[in-house]
Amino acid sequence: MTSALITGATAGIGAAFARRLAADGHNLVLVARDTERLRAQATELHDRHGIEAEVLTADLATDAGIEAVETRLGDRVSPIDLLVNNAGFGNKGRYLDVPVADELTMLKVHCEAVLRLTSAAVTGMRERGRGGVVNVASVAAFLPRGTYGASKAWVVQFTQGVAKDLAGTGVRLMALCPGFVRTEFHDRAGMGTGNIPGWMWLDADKVVEAALSDLARGASVSIPDPRYKALMGLVKVTPRALLGGVTSRAGRSYGPR
Repeated sequence: MTSALITGATAGIGAAFARRLAADGHNLVLVARDTERLRAQATELHDRHGIEAEVLTADLATDAGIEAVETRLGDRVSPIDLLVNNAGFGNKGRYLDVPVADELTMLKVHCEAVLRLTSAAVTGMRERGRGGVVNVASVAAFLPRGTYGASKAWVVQFTQGVAKDLAGTGVRLMALCPGFVRTEFHDRAGMGTGNIPGWMWLDADKVVEAALSDLARGASVSIPDPRYKALMGLVKVTPRALLGGVTSRAGRSYGPR
C-alpha cells in the first residue's frame, strides 16, 4: 500500500483528498492544526476503509510546524508516495486593509511551506524513481487580484518549473487550480458568499476526482471544471490592462464581502 500526506486535511479539498485516497486503499498522514479533528478523521477513515491514518499536528505558519512535516516527509522507513500541499487561507479585505503581518503569514503558508515540503518530499521520491506532488493553488493565480492571487500564481509557476526539472525521474508535480469550492474557507476568513452565483460553485469531491485524473495523465496544471477552463481561456486572450479592470469590478460584484 502506498502512503499520502495531506496538509489542511480536516476540511474542504484536503478532507476530500483524504476520503478519496483512503477509499482507494492508500495509507494516510493527516496534517492540520486541530488535533481532535485529526484524530476523529483518522479513526473514521481507518474504520471505514481499513487503512492506516497517522495524525500529525502542525501549524504551517510556523517554522516548527513546517519542520515537523519536513521530518515526516524525509522518513525513509515509511516513505510518502504522494504529497498534497493543501493548507491555506484567505485574508478579508483589500491590499493595505490587511495588516502586513497577516500578509506575511499567508506567504509563509502558501509559498515557503509549499517550497520546503515539496523539496523534502521529492528528494526521496526521485531516489525511489516514483512519487507525486499536488500543490493546491486557485484560478485566482491567473487574475490580477491581490496578495492571495499572487501567492497562488507563485505556486503555479513553482510547480510547473519543478515538474520540468524532474521530468523523466518518475516524479510528477501538478498545481491544482479550482474556482469557488464549497468548503470552510470563506467562513474561516469571515467572508460572505451569498452574492456568488450558484453556477460558480464546485463540489470538493468532484474537484479531487478531476485532479487525480489529471495527475495520472501527467498534467502539470489542473483546472478541474469545464466552466472554469472556458473562463481561464478567455483570461489568456484578454489584455492585462483590461483584465485588471474587469477583475476589480467582478471582485466587487462576486467576491467575498
